[in-house]
Amino acid sequence: MLYPTIEELSQGKFNRYELALATAKCARIITDEYVKQRELAEKSQTGNKETDKPLMSMIDKEYRDEKAIKVAINRIFKGEYVIVRDDTA
Repeated sequence: MLYPTIEELSQGKFNRYELALATAKCARIITDEYVKQRELAEKSQTGNKETDKPLMSMIDKEYRDEKAIKVAINRIFKGEYVIVRDDTA
């Protein structure tokens, strides 16, 4: 079973399409942040195996250990990523 459920995520305000679209956009932001952190970590490596920190320890744990979709769903559920409707159309 999925947690949180679609009903809990949408809170009766959004349909499944809007929720899927928002989750995908949030996941893209998370993936971009992971790539940015990994690039910075790779640039900071000097090539000395004795003094360099492990690459993965230099990347934020949230981005490193969880799938982007799962992090996105959790952010939407906690309210850290807000879905805004554009009703002007």
